[in-house]
Amino acid sequence: MTINEIQDEIIEEFELFDDWEGKYEYIIDLGKKLPKLSDEFKTEDNIIKGCQSVVWLHAYKQDGKIHFEADSEAIIVKGLVSMLVKVMTNHTPEEILKSDLYFIDKVGLASHLAQTRSNGLASMVKQMRAYAVAYSSI
Repeated sequence: MTINEIQDEIIEEFELFDDWEGKYEYIIDLGKKLPKLSDEFKTEDNIIKGCQSVVWLHAYKQDGKIHFEADSEAIIVKGLVSMLVKVMTNHTPEEILKSDLYFIDKVGLASHLAQTRSNGLASMVKQMRAYAVAYSSI
């Protein structure tokens, strides 16, 4: 699937909920389904700067595509990072760098998250794009 197809799928899933209580529960469920990040990657170097909660992000390149793994101790934040991992994993650095992550606005995350969580979400995206820049030259 393309990045936009995955984003469209997430938007459709969020449209199933009438209120933000349901949407938050869905985000929490996504976090619970995120595969556990190996302790070897829970290092200071993998902590995303700019997040109020601790978020670890590990990336590697395989067959020309970047794969992301992440974790957080904060359950909503874990759900947020799981959506970014779903959207950006298994794509080339170029696809990641050219992507417009419109799903964040379309599902209402930008307007319903606390300012600190919105800043953290932006930091997660920034770090994923930084990995894409780094891996584009390899």
